[in-house]
Amino acid sequence: MESTPSPIRNHLLAALPAAEYERVVPHLELLAMPLGEVVYETRAEMSHAYFPTTAVVSLDYVMQNGAESEITEVGNEGVVGISLFMDGHHPPGMAIVHIGGYAYRLKARMLMEEFNRGGAMQRLLLLYTQARITQVSQTAVCNRHHAVEQQLCRWLLHTLDRLPSGDLTMTHELIAGMLGVRREGITEAAGHLQHAGCIRYRRGHITVLDRSGLESRACECYAVVKNEFTRLFARAQSHQTLPSAGHAQPSPRFHLVKT
Repeated sequence: MESTPSPIRNHLLAALPAAEYERVVPHLELLAMPLGEVVYETRAEMSHAYFPTTAVVSLDYVMQNGAESEITEVGNEGVVGISLFMDGHHPPGMAIVHIGGYAYRLKARMLMEEFNRGGAMQRLLLLYTQARITQVSQTAVCNRHHAVEQQLCRWLLHTLDRLPSGDLTMTHELIAGMLGVRREGITEAAGHLQHAGCIRYRRGHITVLDRSGLESRACECYAVVKNEFTRLFARAQSHQTLPSAGHAQPSPRFHLVKT
């Protein structure tokens, strides 16, 4: 893992025109996000937006009886905190880090100042929100109509798209909770994928050996969501100058603590 990942590892920040990027980057704060950390609680007031670079955050909805279900995930393609610019500072769900790494956070006040300028930041955030709506809708359809093995392939592929390698640490129980299925179903599906040579699974560690094999076994939901993100980001970037990796970056204020 990079010790100080660049802000442009996040696709939204990378898509900002140079002038807007330079205006925002001094206010970004590098934050270590260890596995299991709660980014915000249910109905808690949000003070920051988070732009993951190497971390992946699960957005969960919590029922009155305490039961939780994952709604969607956010990695380096997006931002945690769309409720800030959608006039909902107290989101109904909670956000938990399920793959540890780094993110840059931006104070809510600074995000809203940039959003209200009506420039590229506003356009990017709205396009991202549209893509997120597609992702949540498609996941709901997938969970209703597709087999557990197809859902697992979709989930693995979306997670891999956010990671620099084909390795991830994740138990069957945790995956089952995020997909809303029984753990035994995930164990059986993972066994099929391992037998087919697509993955290797051992003690909560999953290594993808054949990505094309996963893609052939996944339902159409993976491609629908991926294509929507690609299409919307292409529209946003078609008339913008991307910041280069050589631009000044903020100094990290937090460091990942190994537990």
